[in-house]
Amino acid sequence: MDTRAPVGRSRMHALFPGREAGGLQGQREYRDYLALQMAPMVHALMLVAVVAYLAATGASALLAGSAIPLAWRLTPVLPLLLVAVATRKVRSPLPLSLLTLLCVALLEIGINLNGFGRPAGLPWVLPGCLLVPVASSVIWPGRWDFLAAMLLCALGPLPMLLFGIGEGGTQIFQFTVYMAISICASTVLRAFMTRTLFEQFRLERQLREQANTDGLTGLLLRNRFLELARNQLVDAQQDGLPTCMLYLDADHFKRLNDEHGHAAGDEALTALAAALRSQARHTTLIGRIGGEEFALLLPGFGMRQASEKAERLRVAMHSVRRPDGPLTVSIGIAECHHADETIESLLARADQAMRLAKRNGRDRVVRVA
Repeated sequence: MDTRAPVGRSRMHALFPGREAGGLQGQREYRDYLALQMAPMVHALMLVAVVAYLAATGASALLAGSAIPLAWRLTPVLPLLLVAVATRKVRSPLPLSLLTLLCVALLEIGINLNGFGRPAGLPWVLPGCLLVPVASSVIWPGRWDFLAAMLLCALGPLPMLLFGIGEGGTQIFQFTVYMAISICASTVLRAFMTRTLFEQFRLERQLREQANTDGLTGLLLRNRFLELARNQLVDAQQDGLPTCMLYLDADHFKRLNDEHGHAAGDEALTALAAALRSQARHTTLIGRIGGEEFALLLPGFGMRQASEKAERLRVAMHSVRRPDGPLTVSIGIAECHHADETIESLLARADQAMRLAKRNGRDRVVRVA
């Protein structure tokens, strides 16, 4: 079956990435990544917006009069500054989007305050209206906040245009044309900025996966397994849940490599890993600890449940065919008994149980107290 996407669809996804980040979890990771990357830019642009608004309002006060006092026109400055300061430490997508939308709303209020009472038109306010969507186009983590911002930019100056100037339909028509151009330019800028960030996100995630997972089996490497297992064990201990470790070793694996070659050994390991994944819950951690040795952390499993799980795994491995017969495994089980036990000691006890299973004849499950 051809799984390639149509050319037009793939190009659209390249311009507007999102769902292809890999399910709901992938989308959340991508939004978090965007927020982390964009937060410093958002903070810097907000500070620029505060300075630009002060400069533009001051220049307007010097060059032309207004029916609205200068003090009123400066009222958005303090809220803008507070919003800019608030974004300094924000790294979550939703708060960052809401703060940035608030900044755009305050700028639109300021544009209206400076536009009212100017019978000569909008010599500087109109460029200000058009700059906001373009300047903010690259900082929106999601589509919804980008659309909300463009809507704010398009509708925000309407009170000033409808009631605050004396040129009527001409000014509104001019604003509509230029705002449409500005929003189109903003859409293109955001699309290509998002595309660039998505490619960077995809490459960084690929590098992390390569660093954390075994290239042959796709399972966690020893160090990454221990890191994640350590966190899960602490959580289980705090919640008072039982936890068991399974240590699994493929029987007579060296003989398989020596007699049939490493390609046959690799094929057996790949099938073994697939069988482990098919038998695992979503909370089960699976790691490749050594050449043909694997470990499974089972949070929430007591010894009885872990023994049943290990026996199902042992039997399931018989369906994996080696050139010299069915694949068999020896499995050791250790249960965490006290709150201060480390993941290393739990793994070591399960390893001891596995070695006992080897000495007792292989293809069996052994438990340790």
